[in-house]
Amino acid sequence: MYAAVMAVSSKRRVVADALREAIATGRYRAGDRLPGEHDLAERFAVSRGTIRAALADLADEEYIATRGGIGSLVTFDGAALDPRDGWARSIAASGTEVTTRILRLERLDDSDLQAEVDATDRTFVAVDRLRCVDGGRPVSLERSVLPYVGRLAAATTDGLVEDSLTATIAEAGLVPATAEQWIDVVPLEVDDAALLDRPAGTPFLRSRRLSRGADGSFVERVDSLLDPARFRLHMRFGTAR
Repeated sequence: MYAAVMAVSSKRRVVADALREAIATGRYRAGDRLPGEHDLAERFAVSRGTIRAALADLADEEYIATRGGIGSLVTFDGAALDPRDGWARSIAASGTEVTTRILRLERLDDSDLQAEVDATDRTFVAVDRLRCVDGGRPVSLERSVLPYVGRLAAATTDGLVEDSLTATIAEAGLVPATAEQWIDVVPLEVDDAALLDRPAGTPFLRSRRLSRGADGSFVERVDSLLDPARFRLHMRFGTAR
């Protein structure tokens, strides 16, 4: 038992020493964010618990700062999903094969929606996607609305860039800077249940995420129905560096 504790402590010191040196030599400068716990754990071949302990040491030594605030993210089979990279890529990065079927990609004119999301125009691009993993039943149904601009507008006739909505958003020059997210549990309605190959009334997670640019301009609203057997909501209090 003592030997095991010493081994963990040694790994913690190795990680802390390496990050401390990287900060001291300018690899990470003031204001930079360190890689996430998952990336650091893979890089150093240690557990996330060891990474957290090493980061706590650095925070105690004031090499890194812990900023107050609450963050939330969605996980798939325990792996964090980063909406900036797109959920399909994030799920695939966790080692799970995912396929995405586009159900709808068209222009949408909606004045009520314009007022709801505080957009500058009443014309949007609507994109509905169904995701399946492991060759099995669908695990999510996502409905996005975005500004009808640039490459996004062209997508209604030319298709998405690399079959990726995230790539198309980037090609359109839209950069999400802030987001709000709401999640609850709802019974599947008949039409959605048929798409997701579940009985009507099956409980699913319902997520709504509203993203805006640095200037507060509307970027995307996406409403998702998520299989609760695969997806979870993870809350994080405070972010290191």
